[in-house]
Amino acid sequence: MNAWNKLIGRVADTGQFIGGTLLMLLIFNAQPVAAEEANVQLSPADRVQVSVFGHADLSGEFEIDAMGRLSLPLIGGLSADGLTIEELETAIVDALQPEYLLNPRVTVQLISLRPFYILGEVNAPGSYTYTGDMTVVRAVAVAGGFTRRARTKRIVIRRVVDGVETEIPADNDTVVQPGDVINIPERFF
Repeated sequence: MNAWNKLIGRVADTGQFIGGTLLMLLIFNAQPVAAEEANVQLSPADRVQVSVFGHADLSGEFEIDAMGRLSLPLIGGLSADGLTIEELETAIVDALQPEYLLNPRVTVQLISLRPFYILGEVNAPGSYTYTGDMTVVRAVAVAGGFTRRARTKRIVIRRVVDGVETEIPADNDTVVQPGDVINIPERFF
């Protein structure tokens, strides 16, 4: 509880009541990566839990490497970049049968998605863990709120779409995706 008192004191001292309030709401409402991300395409730095029924030696937590591959026991490297959870399950089943197992039962659960990044005029720029239903205003709250110099009407998100980095104009309600880079520019007056 002492950490909460320090957080509340720091929020009150810096005059960041609204940002701190939003941060506390995010902390209390934070949920693990859920079924809503089942349609998200996997990319490097995403972590998954693979369970092969009856084969604990083939199960475990795995991270997709920088080349978009998932290294699994027996199978070796399996391309996972761009696949959904369901497609990855199918790919693992196909790789295991019939050579290694007959009718393998495989489940894949998403543990964590790659982080999002926030730069510019926020109090704590950096890399943050992605959670479902993330919007720009929630991302800013996680990063400690806007600074006094923030230009809140010119927010830009850099996102990779079909292998090409794209700049997307954003506002407070724009949905943030895993791997996005949010830039909050400085105003000039």
